[in-house]
Amino acid sequence: MMDGMTRPSAFTVLLDPTRLIVAGALVGVSRTSEQVQTHTGLDARSVLKAIAELRLAGLVEAIGATYSLPPENLQRAASEVAEPTVPMDPSIGFGMTEDEQQVLRRFFEGRTLREIPTNRSKRLIVLERLSLELDVGRRYAERELNGVLQAFHPDHAALRRHLVDEGFLDRRNGQYWRTGGRVPLDGETTQS
Repeated sequence: MMDGMTRPSAFTVLLDPTRLIVAGALVGVSRTSEQVQTHTGLDARSVLKAIAELRLAGLVEAIGATYSLPPENLQRAASEVAEPTVPMDPSIGFGMTEDEQQVLRRFFEGRTLREIPTNRSKRLIVLERLSLELDVGRRYAERELNGVLQAFHPDHAALRRHLVDEGFLDRRNGQYWRTGGRVPLDGETTQS
């Protein structure tokens, strides 16, 4: 909220051709409104209105009498459109306590682990959940285990290492098996 007004989405603001032309004239350069007018061929009123709307959307920045549109503002706007927030897949929290699910919601979008927690207690909860993807009593070749873990996070090697270091997995001769974590009750399943 800005002075009681809702900030419009950058994407919506850029759908207008005049605002898009003005934005293009300001990407990566600083210009006065008069310079934007000369550069674009638009009239003064259209330029000033477009600049005001682009500023309200958080795209254009003002320094004194000059305006610019830093490329990182466009990148931020693009990421807001391209990466909508996806709630944690409910199956991720299956079999976990409410407190554990709260931690999982912080680190998962859908079934994707956004980041490996640096806080050990939170990382243990994430590792506990990932260990539920592995069958008790089954031995996994490293490549197979990597495939399971990579479905959640691209750094499967770090996840594998943490699972071993924290006692959820053991390994020998390229084989891995569960040695810790909770075991689903008969009839419960966590795998998709």
